[in-house]
Amino acid sequence: MDLNTFWFFLVGILLTGYAVLDGFDLGTGPLLLCVKSDHERRIFLNAIGPIWNGNEVWLVTGSGALFAAFPQVYATVFSGFYDAFMLLLAALIFRAIAIEFRSQRPGEHWRTTWDVAFAISSTLSALLLGVAFGNIVWGIPLDSAREFQGNLLTLLHPYALFTGFTAVVLFIMHANVFLVLKTDRPLQEKLMSWTRLTVPGYLACFVALNAMTLLACPHIVAAFRQRPLILVPSFSLGYW
Repeated sequence: MDLNTFWFFLVGILLTGYAVLDGFDLGTGPLLLCVKSDHERRIFLNAIGPIWNGNEVWLVTGSGALFAAFPQVYATVFSGFYDAFMLLLAALIFRAIAIEFRSQRPGEHWRTTWDVAFAISSTLSALLLGVAFGNIVWGIPLDSAREFQGNLLTLLHPYALFTGFTAVVLFIMHANVFLVLKTDRPLQEKLMSWTRLTVPGYLACFVALNAMTLLACPHIVAAFRQRPLILVPSFSLGYW
């Protein structure tokens, strides 16, 4: 294995680690609005409380590894996706603020407001991450100098948006399963009943996304034909 291949796998492992370990944090946001009791919401936040901040280190490390090993890719992606990444960064910051601020006052309206803010920022973060990966699979328009040709709206085409939607559904399912492991009756029973919707919902989105990829991305089909072994991680991880 040469050095480039080693770093390629390392960056992939770091980004996959972020999706796996921070996915349930992001998915907890939308689920927070599915319960009405402040006590149940507090249980959800306590479940991710000790680890949510540390999980984001995977994203920072992956970006650093991309900069160190593939600076041209880093420059193209981060300059081309600048608006999207700034929006993602704002959503992640606002998400952290919402967690900290909700407990500063006891009022129900105060806590509900920050719970809604946490849910929106978590959903937006997951959506933007999915949009970014969807554009990488779809293909990024570059000129001869490897400069991105387009703007934020260029990135919001149907395939990328559906990839983002699939990412949101994936993280919600991930959070649902995680919270089942972290709770007990009767809240656990409620969460178990939710899995009857979240798991089939993600599987349907995953199958639809792969069908769209095979139909709309001929370069991906060509890559599968040349290297059929990459079908295994692609279908098992869902591009993550």
